[in-house]
Order: sequence, then C-alpha cells, then structure tokens
Amino acid sequence: MCSFCTLHPLMTYAIAIAALLSVMLALASVTGNRRVGPARGASMNLPFESGILPVGSAHLRLPVQYYLVAVFFVIFDAEAVFLFSWATVVRQTGWQGYGAVLLFVVFLGIALAYLWRSGGLEWGPTQRLTRKVP
Repeated sequence: MCSFCTLHPLMTYAIAIAALLSVMLALASVTGNRRVGPARGASMNLPFESGILPVGSAHLRLPVQYYLVAVFFVIFDAEAVFLFSWATVVRQTGWQGYGAVLLFVVFLGIALAYLWRSGGLEWGPTQRLTRKVP
C-alpha cells in the first residue's frame, strides 16, 4: 500500500499528460485544413522564413574555429559545473576533496596551456611559411 502511495502522484501526472497530448493531437487533426493536389499551390512547397524567399543553398561551410569554440565552451562549462557542485559540499569533503579539485584544476590548466601553445586559441588568419628558392 505504501508503494502505491508514493507512485500515485507520478501515475496521475503521467495519465494527465497522456490525456492532454491525446486531446491536442485529436483537435489538431480535426480542425487542421487539408490541401492536396493543385489546391496546395506552389508556394506551399517552398521554405518560408521571415517573409523572404530563399536564395542559394542553405548548406553553409563553417570554419573550424566555430567548432573549436563550441568544444572549448563544453569543456570549460563542464568544469564550472563540477566546481560549483564541489563548492556546495566543500566542508564535508575536507582536505581530500580539496586535493581532488586542485588536481582537477591543474589538469584543466595543463589542457589550456597545451591549447594555447598548439595555437588552438588563435582565431586570426595565419601566415604561410614560404620557402626561399636560391
């Protein structure tokens, strides 16, 4: 009986969500207009964004630096999450927790230094090395 009491609110919530979704899908299928064949029109097959007809291809080639920024953000955002969660339990972990976080920050510093030395943080155009021909 006790397990039913703990699961009762969850089951009620799940049933309510399923009922709401069913009603929304049923209403959308009943009230939605259907255009098939010539009534659909040529403009219904074109992508539409902000009232501007598309020109050219939507597939753009982004530079590698765009992806590097995304990866750096994920790495250092995860670092912030770990450090903030550690900050909430800093007193309970004691010196052992402090040492683990210090080691974590040292590894991240080493990774940042490696990125810096390898040129991963350079965003501008690079000069090509040209060989002088005698």
